[in-house]
Amino acid sequence: MGDGGAGEASGAADGATGGRTVGNARARDTGRKGDPPPAPEPLGVEIIDSHCHLDLMDTPPAEAVEAARAVGIRRMITVGVDLPTSRWQAEIAARLPDVYAAVAIHPNEAARGVDEETFTQLAALARQPKVRAVGETGLDYFRTPPEQHAAQQESFRRHIALAKETGLPLMIHDRDAHADTLRILAEEGAPERVVFHAFSGDAEMAKICADAGYVMSFAGNVTFKPAEQLRAAAAVAPAELLLVETDAPFLTPMPFRGRPNGPYLVPLTLRAIADVRGEPLDELAATIAATAERVFGDW
Repeated sequence: MGDGGAGEASGAADGATGGRTVGNARARDTGRKGDPPPAPEPLGVEIIDSHCHLDLMDTPPAEAVEAARAVGIRRMITVGVDLPTSRWQAEIAARLPDVYAAVAIHPNEAARGVDEETFTQLAALARQPKVRAVGETGLDYFRTPPEQHAAQQESFRRHIALAKETGLPLMIHDRDAHADTLRILAEEGAPERVVFHAFSGDAEMAKICADAGYVMSFAGNVTFKPAEQLRAAAAVAPAELLLVETDAPFLTPMPFRGRPNGPYLVPLTLRAIADVRGEPLDELAATIAATAERVFGDW
């Protein structure tokens, strides 16, 4: 989750409505205004949206899937941030073909502490067949005061263990916490597959991740005008370690920043990355599609 908080939520997955009733409306407010952007030019090679939040979108999930498919986004990973939202993602993934789930306790939720029963239920969700990642977990020092860092770190360690137990990739949220995120991965022993969601590092961080074999997933903020360091990272990251995502409904790519985001806007971000790298679009898309299958498994 890029720029929205993680709050309690309730309600079963529903293919007819977009989103759920939430207990903390302010935390869940996406701040997006206006109509959804128009559909971009379709891709010639199908890829996936490696990270979105279908439960937070105004668009009904089935409609979001159809809109994405129309522009070459064949599949998507919808991501939980606490136990209720993780349950929702698993349920909607079980209902809709080409939708897969990730489950975890977001670091901003973990900062308040996570009880044993929550982890037990999360572990059970992680073993469902259409759950393909443990995430989003990690560290967020932007919103969390120093006295709560220890709780975040403990939760992160437990998620690392769960990813290794289940054989699932670890999907990391890392905000203003690069050093501790890398340190804890090294101390615990990283799972075989690690994805840095909405990668936020510079070129040096990208090289460190590449040396470790970590996958970097870039979101729409790579298109933002001030994001020169992020574009530099996208330029130097090995193509075989790249994914692309929306983090919808957050991080809507330019020129539509501030309007509602959706998986169908992945092509805007992918084209921006291809331009920065000086690579043919279809060639990069094919590499990213292969990486997605390597990371998340056979579809």
